[in-house]
Parts: sequence; structure tokens; C-alpha cells
Amino acid sequence: MAWTTHPKVMRVRRRSVVFDVVVELLDGFRRHLTGRNAAVLAYYGFLTLFPLLMAATTILGFVLEGNPDLQARIVDSALSRIPVVGADLEPGSTISGSWWALFVGLGVALWGSLKAFVALQSALDDIWDVPIDDRANGAIQRAKALVGIAVIGIGQIGAVALAAVVSEAGLPRLGQMLITFGGLVLNVIVVGTMYRYLTSRSVTWAMLWPGAVFSGVMYTVLQFAGTRLVTNTLDDAANVYGTFAATLALLSWLSLHALISLIGAELNAALARPRTSTEGPDPSPSVPSVASADGRDG
Repeated sequence: MAWTTHPKVMRVRRRSVVFDVVVELLDGFRRHLTGRNAAVLAYYGFLTLFPLLMAATTILGFVLEGNPDLQARIVDSALSRIPVVGADLEPGSTISGSWWALFVGLGVALWGSLKAFVALQSALDDIWDVPIDDRANGAIQRAKALVGIAVIGIGQIGAVALAAVVSEAGLPRLGQMLITFGGLVLNVIVVGTMYRYLTSRSVTWAMLWPGAVFSGVMYTVLQFAGTRLVTNTLDDAANVYGTFAATLALLSWLSLHALISLIGAELNAALARPRTSTEGPDPSPSVPSVASADGRDG
């Protein structure tokens, strides 16, 4: 017997809606192997990150070719602590542009991004208990992955634009508050869009906002509080273990983001399941399949 259906647990679940939702979330996390799916997302995110950094460094080399002072400031920034890329950005070095590096970096990053978003779709379908035969085929999954990449890119552009506008307005304290709030709103919108369109389950916006708000808030906390922690960790680890420890810290950072995304989705699915009734003992966490919802089961 699973612990979620133990008589003592069931008694508390019938009394408390909050406890019932938490138990449903934890049970879904166990049944859907959400921890494993988060690790897969972190892996493909890792494969995507370094090609993107290579492409970004190459673009900077083209753009800043005639500005050695700005190049030096970038080399001495947090970019120099990034594994692999940072190894070539020693103080006094310059950033060079290479068309081959740009094409290879963007190509590999696109491949990794597609794999990451296809994995995210599979994870969301697992969370919503969508039968294998009712899931989107490979072509549709990759088309949705391109949409997901576009949404992420638009969200990042929006964040940069917001920071630029606030900085230009010259409102330091109020500006920081606006950036924080604006980043939170962007995070919620981006995550909600992922939840809405990257699953084969028919869902509504009303079903998705709790998990989107949870993930958006957690992302915002990580962006402000977690960045300093990771930077300090990279500094301390690099002195002892070098690139290996820094790479491990970066993988942990990506894993945490992936885990937050999937926990938010599990929260939505837990809230959408029928609550444990005070009159019935049925604690089943299963949800109607897509086929059943569409009336195709006969």
C-alpha cells in the first residue's frame, strides 16, 4: 500500500484540502518520475548553454572589435568564471569573432534546445497522465519546441528591454523594484505559456496559473538571491577543484530550474484532480485521459 492511501493519511486528507493537494503533488512526483525528467531537462539545457555562450562570445567579438576597453570589462566580469568559455578569457585577452564558431554554436544550441523542449513536452504529458497514443507525434513536438524557443527568446528580450528602460529613467531604488516586478510578470507569462502549449492534454489558463505563479516567484528569487550564491560557490570551488566543481555547480543550477518548472506543473495537475471526498474512500490520483475527455472511448 502506498503511503498516500494509508488510513491515517486518508483521514487527514479528508479534513484538509491543502494537505490533500500536497499529498497529490508528492504522489504525482513519485509516480511520474519527475526527478528523472528534471535531470534530463538539465542535461539538454547544459548541452544548449555552452554553444549559446560560444555564439554569444563570437557575436561580442564582432560587435566590440574596435572597443578594447569594453572588451576588458567583459573579460573581467562573471563571464570569465564560466567553465570552458571562461578558461579562454584571461585578464588582458581579447574576444575575437569567428563565423565558423558562430554557425557551429547556433546550430548545436538549436539542436540542444529542440531536444530540451521535446523532453519538457514528454515530462508535462507524464504529469498530466496523457496516454502514449494520444500524445503529439514527433513533427508536432518539434514544431511546438520551436514555439517554446521563440517564447523564451521573447521573454529574455523583454527582460533586457525593461532593464534598459528603467536604467535610462534614472530611478535607482524604484527602478530595481520595477525590474523585479517586471521580471516576475515575465516569468509567470513565459512559464504559463509553456504549460499551456507544450502538453497534449487539453488545459485552460485557469488550470495553469497556480503553478505558473509558483514557478515565476521561485525563478525571480533565484535570479536575485541565487545568483550571488552561485557566484560565491564558483569562486570558492574554482580555487580548490577548478573547472570540474564549477561545471557541477552549473549543472546543479540548471537542475534546480528544471525541478521548479516540473513541480509547478505537478501542482497544477494535483489541483485539477478530484479532491478526496469525505464520503468516498477513492484516493485514486488518476485523471481522465485525453481520449476519455474527448469522448472517444465509446
